[in-house]
Amino acid sequence: MTARLPNASTRRRLATGALTLATLFAAPAYAQIAPAPDGEDEIVVTANRVAQPASEVGQAVTVVTRDEIDRRQTVSVADLLSTTPGVTVTRNGSLGGFTGVRLRGAEAEQTLVVIDGIRVNDPSSPGGGFDFANLLSASVERIEILRGPNSVPWGSQAIGGVVNVITETPTERLKARAGVEYGYADSLFAQGGVSGRSGAFSGALTGGYLRSDGISAAANGSERDGYRQYGASGRVGIEFTDGIGVDLRGYWADSKTQTDGYPAPNYILADDPGYSKAQELYGYAGAHANFGTFRNRIAFTIADIDRDTFARPGATASPFRGRSERYEYQGDFQPLEQVRIVGGVEHEDSRYRDASLRRSVGVTSVYGELIVKPVTALTLTGGVRNDDHDTFGNHTTFGADAALALGTGTTLRASYGEGFKAPTLYQLYSPYGNTRLDPETARNYDAGIEQAFLDGHAKIGATYFHRDTRNQISFRGCSRAEQATAGSICVSRPFGVYDNIQRTRAQGVEVMIGLRPVEALTVSANVSYIDSENRTPGTAFRTDLLRRPKETAAFVVDYRLPFGLGIGGTVQIVGDSFDSDSYGSRVRVDGYALASVRAELPLGERFSIYGRIDNVTDARYQTVAEYGTYGRAAYGGVRVKLN
Repeated sequence: MTARLPNASTRRRLATGALTLATLFAAPAYAQIAPAPDGEDEIVVTANRVAQPASEVGQAVTVVTRDEIDRRQTVSVADLLSTTPGVTVTRNGSLGGFTGVRLRGAEAEQTLVVIDGIRVNDPSSPGGGFDFANLLSASVERIEILRGPNSVPWGSQAIGGVVNVITETPTERLKARAGVEYGYADSLFAQGGVSGRSGAFSGALTGGYLRSDGISAAANGSERDGYRQYGASGRVGIEFTDGIGVDLRGYWADSKTQTDGYPAPNYILADDPGYSKAQELYGYAGAHANFGTFRNRIAFTIADIDRDTFARPGATASPFRGRSERYEYQGDFQPLEQVRIVGGVEHEDSRYRDASLRRSVGVTSVYGELIVKPVTALTLTGGVRNDDHDTFGNHTTFGADAALALGTGTTLRASYGEGFKAPTLYQLYSPYGNTRLDPETARNYDAGIEQAFLDGHAKIGATYFHRDTRNQISFRGCSRAEQATAGSICVSRPFGVYDNIQRTRAQGVEVMIGLRPVEALTVSANVSYIDSENRTPGTAFRTDLLRRPKETAAFVVDYRLPFGLGIGGTVQIVGDSFDSDSYGSRVRVDGYALASVRAELPLGERFSIYGRIDNVTDARYQTVAEYGTYGRAAYGGVRVKLN
């Protein structure tokens, strides 16, 4: 039986009701989805690239832990991110299809992704973004999602925000985990990890494998488009003496995705024999030296992404090669208990290569932040950064935030942040490139309130945000008149060109709730309203930006019965949005509602069996026009943990 979606007006009423409910029972916009039972202050590192208690951070940060990943039985990290505040996710069809994560209505390419301190955005992708399709949960221990521009500590690409992924980290004693699951479309997912510490040495190693027959990437297709990935991560640490040591980290993934294309004569998305391969290799080599309250770190990081697309089996590959090498120093000095100074110097070289083009560019940056606590309850942070880009010269960005944590359990937060993103090498020099492009810049401010009660077992909160972006880059078509006009960027560009949209604006509200009234019960909910528009002066009318639903909501509940059985469910609601079809026409993508249920039963202290059903109502929906999505699907597996 296929679930029938409510019409647009009904969905708006549902969203309005959910927003009202969430306003009455709103929750923490800045820390973990559900509060810790002991009321401990969560430690986050994303805001200023140094570890801080969440109560001292004035920006909106959500933290997802390994326990949450296991409880939700997550395979694709993007599926988990889609249920967090202010985040929307689109996938081009089957598992492995390009997956974009947008923060507060920004472009997916404006989300900076960091894995174990390595910036992993792909210089060979058109917008320099990161494809979340190949980020699986096998190696992930923790994720921090910072919403809003944060270019001062993180640099370019952080216009929308930052997704900071931390893989398995060493523990004081040996810890191991493993699991395997099987389900819909002959899907098999196996994963494992081991970590520990002995004397001066520490280490962690994870591995994962996924294969699936998938679904048709094209919504009108019948041929399944499968996916396969091998992946691993590892880290080694050596402490020569107290506070002085070296760190080595690595992450590798090898993926193959079957795709659909635009075959003649209709040139619309349909079944196609094409496929793609991707190899990702990320590495970190660093050293740290801590002298009392003066902490120092130097590092070299590398991100190497090889992508090949094939029109059909046996065809010659179309290669795309992206590589970033980064050298960085960071100092963290705390001369007084109330004063902390963080600063650093960085240089990054990025390279892009395909079958006919080879380009590179470098940027040198310096930044500094001052964190001050004039009184115990108040934390003030201010910072400045200068990027010296080989092509676009110097650009300075500023940021500031404040957090006031009162003894009543009330926390007030406010922040101002700027973003800067230079055009990618592809946007400048490819056959669709435009050397007249200007860098994208953004200014964002937000303000929020959070209230804890029931001895920290419940939190409520809400955040308002507003971001203006100038010179946002987008791909557009070229009219015949433009192609014939001397000096136009459209000359010899019959298929289109990259151009700056003069201005865009995104603003909205995020409201949330987190409850743990008893140890066995965890409840969280969030509702986001995000209005993203093209605000270019002189345009005839303002239009919603593509693939930006205005309303999103998620409700998650998990309960563990006295004899150990854990049960849970998730409901996700996404509003209407707009997209473009195969001919470039603007089309409406209807909103949808999805529900999933799950259960896990322990067998002794170390083993458990689990299962879940996704999209239990078998709802028909799309996140990208003309691309298919999964219907009802069931999975089951077994886990083992050794602590």
